[in-house]
Amino acid sequence: MRNAETGSLKAGLRTALAALAFGAGLIGAAQAQTLAALPSALPSASAGLTPGAEARPILAWTDFCRSYPNECAFDRAEPARIALTPAVWSTIVSVNRRVNRQIRPVTDQEHWGRPDRWDLAEDGSGDCEDFQLLKRRLLAESGLPRRAMRMTVVIDEKGEGHAVLTLVTDRGDYVLDNKTSAVTAWHETGYVFIKREGQDALAWVSLGGASSPVTTANR
Repeated sequence: MRNAETGSLKAGLRTALAALAFGAGLIGAAQAQTLAALPSALPSASAGLTPGAEARPILAWTDFCRSYPNECAFDRAEPARIALTPAVWSTIVSVNRRVNRQIRPVTDQEHWGRPDRWDLAEDGSGDCEDFQLLKRRLLAESGLPRRAMRMTVVIDEKGEGHAVLTLVTDRGDYVLDNKTSAVTAWHETGYVFIKREGQDALAWVSLGGASSPVTTANR
């Protein structure tokens, strides 16, 4: 693709994302103007995670899918990987930052009086999984394949269970997290990866406890 065409595509995608986010009430006009300053350089390519055998689903995920079937549905005809371009990368970084900034973190016990409930932070507050589910909805609305965006359970730097959103891309697997504004390669998070939603069925698959040596979640 010629440089002029690439520039036009990038500008068009950023404009579309800004309009979508504004309509959803997540950013104001002043914040939309900052989209042009988002990083556009692509990350280095790296190896992705290797899914294993089928794993037991999270109970709260099962309840979420009953309440929001469209959020759990996926099309096998969709790409299994996101083709990263500078414009797509900027969209991903923007959504991660904006949702992290706009949603008030609160535990499910404080919020709902129960230990685990998954939803879309529709009242502006949510736990870790609610951040990631909202990010996936926004990214899917911007054109990214839902099949390549998988909810994932990890053990975090405190040794506690935590939910992140894994993006399966042609440059490796990248993690969207409410603990950091950075979109990080899975092996740079410092997390132990337990399981995630599968890509070929409404099910979960094991990640075998794959671990990464560098802890960056507290940046």
